[in-house]
Amino acid sequence: MSDKEVILTQDGLKRLEEELENLKSVKRREVAERIKIAIGYGDISENSEYEDAKNEQAFIEGRIITLEKLLRNARIINKDEIDVDTVSIGSKVVVEDLEFGDTMEYSIVGTAESDPLQNKISNESPVGRAILGKKKGTVVDVNVPAGIIQYKIVDIKK
Repeated sequence: MSDKEVILTQDGLKRLEEELENLKSVKRREVAERIKIAIGYGDISENSEYEDAKNEQAFIEGRIITLEKLLRNARIINKDEIDVDTVSIGSKVVVEDLEFGDTMEYSIVGTAESDPLQNKISNESPVGRAILGKKKGTVVDVNVPAGIIQYKIVDIKK
């Protein structure tokens, strides 16, 4: 991962800090205990518990490094910086699918905290890129693998 700026909302910052703290204070200890127990079983060359614990340890350490780098390069978007006249990172945007008439509300967030299942879409996603900087009432074309979807921006909130 490069040292590229990571844009986070206050909620995203809190979530990443909590995950990092949990990995450092809880998960590290748990996996160290699993390794200690597995070593107690004897020959570690054919010990699947030991291998599993070492693999988990490597994953945890890698995730810690990733989170520390993300937090070190973070730029926090505060709620008072969010403009309700144009779509920006931190905005909640209601869009209407002009083909089907469905409306959806998305929170526009940085890549590090995107979660489509929670309707948090990245500013770098096709929808995020298409609506970023646009005003209420604007119709945008979103290029997706299935073709082009037209969305109308119905509302912009903090």
